[in-house]
Amino acid sequence: MRTSDADTPRRIDLNSDLGEGVSTSEHAGDARMLEIVSSANIACAFHAGDPATIHRTVHAAVRRGVTVGAHVAYNDREGFGRRDLEVPSDELRADLVYQLGAIREIARSAGTTVRYVKPHGALYNTAAVDARVAEDVAAAVVTVDPELVLLGLPGSVALDAARAAGLVTAAEAFADRAYTATGRLVPRSVEGAVLHDPEEVAARMLRLVHEGVVRSIEGTDVTIVADSICVHGDTPGAARMAARLREVLTGAGVSLRPFVTS
Repeated sequence: MRTSDADTPRRIDLNSDLGEGVSTSEHAGDARMLEIVSSANIACAFHAGDPATIHRTVHAAVRRGVTVGAHVAYNDREGFGRRDLEVPSDELRADLVYQLGAIREIARSAGTTVRYVKPHGALYNTAAVDARVAEDVAAAVVTVDPELVLLGLPGSVALDAARAAGLVTAAEAFADRAYTATGRLVPRSVEGAVLHDPEEVAARMLRLVHEGVVRSIEGTDVTIVADSICVHGDTPGAARMAARLREVLTGAGVSLRPFVTS
């Protein structure tokens, strides 16, 4: 994606976590995001959303030509999927297969297919460092469809396990999150972990695309190799931030395209 040749066109995908609400205002926010992003990580009703919301969001993505991904999670609506849970492997794999099966059928009814999988919240963070959980995620995906791509943190155990299971993987950067000097996300409990300034976010991600680095919370540059950039749909002002990011990237000649295509 990035080379030393300054004349080589850059390309990147923009993704967002959608389908996580049930209110009219949340639906409106999703609709706005679908005008901006190229891939949508749609909640599968275990951490947020419901069957009607999945159906509505998938159909809206199809109308906008946005690639559909499954945003799978721990069964934890109360904690929005962000609580660290100890889930036995057989239960976790069954939960993931259930979520993937549901959204795949809804996608089929909308005339499209689910192209990739992105774990949510605590499952994403745990699979990034815990081999057992990472292998459970990979095994569940392979069981449902070995052609699905796993989207995750660059250099993570999750992507290693997915590749070992025969899956294609893609790596993502987070536009609205701070990084540590080791390339991990700063925990949300730490001040400054979530970024809110659209101009700062756009500048950081433009540098990521062109140079492959972001400034860490410690003030050092950290290398991040990414196929996609995520703007969290539940971050206040998310649509405005994503719109500004898209504007800055395209204005700099960056092509915005899904990281996985037919």
